Amino acid sequence: MISNMKNCTYLLVIVLNKEEFLEDILTAFVEVGISGATVVDSVGMGRVLAYDVPIFASLRKTLEGRYSAPYNKTIFTVIPNEDKLHTTIELIEQILDLDVPGAGLLFAVAISIVKGLSAEGPDF
Repeated sequence: MISNMKNCTYLLVIVLNKEEFLEDILTAFVEVGISGATVVDSVGMGRVLAYDVPIFASLRKTLEGRYSAPYNKTIFTVIPNEDKLHTTIELIEQILDLDVPGAGLLFAVAISIVKGLSAEGPDF
């Protein structure tokens, strides 16, 4: 059990269905001192099943109109502490209303080991 979560490092993951907000989110990262993130083209399981697995083709009707784009972006970034995590999430929520169905998904996971990041950067 981690006793002091304030000193914990986090992996923040955002699955962004509304790609038009990508630049604003990355700009928000820079504003809070996050100097690096990875952006990956991604696609949801339902869409893969509906369009790539013939036995699930009937899912296409269910998906129609549910999403504005067939693909999304997944953003990964490492955040050095809980305070910066909450500040970052607050900024993202000002940009993207995650309560709107199909807008996207955000989650954070505490991580115990991070290797390969510069110790001289502004965050670490």
